[in-house]
Amino acid sequence: MTWVKICGITSIDDARVAVEAGADAVGFIFYHRSPRNLDPAVARQIVQQLPEKVEKVGVFVDLSPEQQAQIVDEVGLTTVQGRLTSGSNGKIKSQSPVRRLVPMPVTLLLEDESRLQGLTAEFIRMSESRKPPTGFDTFLLDSSTPQQPGGTGKVFDWNRIAPLVHVMNKSVKVIAAGGLTPENVGEAMRILRPWGVDVSSGVEVIPGKKDPVKVRAFIQAVRNTDKN
Repeated sequence: MTWVKICGITSIDDARVAVEAGADAVGFIFYHRSPRNLDPAVARQIVQQLPEKVEKVGVFVDLSPEQQAQIVDEVGLTTVQGRLTSGSNGKIKSQSPVRRLVPMPVTLLLEDESRLQGLTAEFIRMSESRKPPTGFDTFLLDSSTPQQPGGTGKVFDWNRIAPLVHVMNKSVKVIAAGGLTPENVGEAMRILRPWGVDVSSGVEVIPGKKDPVKVRAFIQAVRNTDKN
């Protein structure tokens, strides 16, 4: 089944709705400019009340690996989502092992055809290699921009990026994000065939407050598409 993450969680009520609806992961944003920014102490209280099997993802934008590790340990996160910084191997030296989701800004990638072709060729070589990928094996495709690193609520061109995604699917895990809703997630899944999907604004009443009806409808739409 397709992995589902409900991101931008700010309350235990919203987290419970997501878990009860069948989400595989919930995401907490630690970025002061986001309307969904959450204090680590509050996130910890939420995490302590969630089932162990649910993945707890921390979304970071401008914090150092050391700062991220501190929050990972304080909150009890299992996964880190954030770009790799220059000169960093991206490893988080926390008390418990965590995995990393690496964002890939599709909007910017589609503006650079040579880079898109180069990346496609690189993943083709990776898929043809008998060796499993080293380092990071999970990539999150979103519509982020330099001005707004995630949470844009905008859909990128699924058809244009699909050839790259289909190649990536052969060697790594791909998560589709960016403007997904209960109404369009099925189409995105049929075009991209991703390993997972990620939603935040598409299931909200207002930024930071989830709509239980939309959360349940989103996950149901994913499961219905899984069956087809």
